[in-house]
Amino acid sequence: MRVLAIETASEACSIALFDDGHLIARDHRVIGRGHAEALVPMIAALPDKGRADRILVSLGPGSFTGVRIGLATARALGFAWNAEVLGYPTLALLAAQARADAPGSAVTVCVTGGHGEWFVADFGADGLPEGDSASLTPGAAAARACHPCVAGNRAEEFAALRPDAGLAANPLLPDAAAVQMLPAALLTRALAPIYGRGPDATPMAGRVPA
Repeated sequence: MRVLAIETASEACSIALFDDGHLIARDHRVIGRGHAEALVPMIAALPDKGRADRILVSLGPGSFTGVRIGLATARALGFAWNAEVLGYPTLALLAAQARADAPGSAVTVCVTGGHGEWFVADFGADGLPEGDSASLTPGAAAARACHPCVAGNRAEEFAALRPDAGLAANPLLPDAAAVQMLPAALLTRALAPIYGRGPDATPMAGRVPA
């Protein structure tokens, strides 16, 4: 079975192609913005233009635009190739990458959120989430309990706010090549973005008349 992994929830645009569990090609670029322009050409440059039997795609939380681009691309390719499309939580991927560097460790993941906040989530040594992710101000994030191992693009800032805690910061970006380290239980057919925070405005249909 060939598996294509797509990761677009952060400033990195990352893809990987596996054949029977073996990584055969990958591309990982830190681009900030521009996932819409970069993603499809990156996939087209893979062997057989990335064609796969299964597609794994990030659901976030993270860049709302990046997540939507990844999902739209995965759905379109899944339809064209008659491939199964599954989603995964991006913070769980970061926890898996951190556990590869520190085997057996429970991990707190801390990444850029919206409006100056950080997305924070805890994962056990088995890679499974310990509760839901939260969108917090840096001060509130630093005040919560956490694991000694902290990973993500805000890990160093998180650790700096708690200098006496002895935290080990691993400033990772999500990498599609690591998807096979994810617990299978976290893969889902429900391809809905994980926003990580509430909407900034109340939709018209949800407003209560004055």
